[in-house]
Amino acid sequence: MRTLELILDGELMQGDDVKALQQALADRGFSPGRIDSVFGAATDAAVRAFQRSEGDLLVDGQAGPRTRARLGLARDAALPSVADEVTPLIVARMLPDAPIDNIKANLGSVLDGLRHFGLTDKTMVLMALATIAAETAGFEPLDEFRSRFNTSPGGHPFDLYDNRRDLGNRGAPDGARYKGRGYIQLTGRSNYGVIGATIGVDLEGHPDRANEAATAGLILACYLKDRELKIKSAIIERDFARARRQVNGGTHGLGNFQTAYLRGEKLI
Repeated sequence: MRTLELILDGELMQGDDVKALQQALADRGFSPGRIDSVFGAATDAAVRAFQRSEGDLLVDGQAGPRTRARLGLARDAALPSVADEVTPLIVARMLPDAPIDNIKANLGSVLDGLRHFGLTDKTMVLMALATIAAETAGFEPLDEFRSRFNTSPGGHPFDLYDNRRDLGNRGAPDGARYKGRGYIQLTGRSNYGVIGATIGVDLEGHPDRANEAATAGLILACYLKDRELKIKSAIIERDFARARRQVNGGTHGLGNFQTAYLRGEKLI
C-alpha cells in the first residue's frame, strides 16, 4: 500500500489522528477502505471526494483545519498564519525594485487587509505580495497610467473605458473616474461599487479613496478572497499563469509575479 505523509501544523499526522479521520470520512459515506490508521492512497482519495462534495473546500487531499472542522474533528478552522513573519526586509528581497521606504509605509496596511479577510496562510500572503510585484512594483497604491489600451489616439484620458458595459461604466467621465487604482488597479464603476460595499467604503462616490493605503489593502484582500479556491488550486499545480489570471484576467506581469512568489516561498 502506498503511504502518504500528511503534515499538519508542522507535525506528521498518523496513528489515532488518521484513524479518527478515516472514521469520520466513512461516517459521511466516503469510505477510505480499512480503518487502519494509515494515511494511504485510499484515504487520500476519500478526503478529495469529501472536499469536492462540499464545494467550498480546496481539493488537495490534505486534511487541513478547514476540512477537519467540516468533518467535526476540529473546532478551529483557521489556517496557520505567517503574517507575523513577514518583514519589510523579506518583502524587499521578494521585490528588489521596490523602495524600502514604500514597503515600510505600506506593508502594515497590506497585512491588515489580509487579516481582515482571513488570508494570512502562506499561499495567500505570497499571492498578495506577488500580485503587488506584478501590478504596482513600487509597493504603493497608484493610479493607472494612460496607454493605448485605455485611451484612443487624440481622445480624452481613459475614453476607451467610458462605455465599457462589462465594467459598469455609463459614458464619460466614468472612464477616468473609475480608472485603475490601488495595489491591484481596481477598474470600473461596478467593481468600485461592489468591493466598496463589501469593505464598507463608498468607493463609487469617492473613487480616489482606493489609493489610501488602508483601503487599498482591503481591496486587494477582498479581491483575493473571492478567488481564494481557484488561486490555491492553480498554485498547487504550479500553474502560475492560471493563478495570475484570477486577478489580472490575463498574464500581464507574469514574470514578476512568479519570480516574487518563488522567492517568497524560500524566505517565509
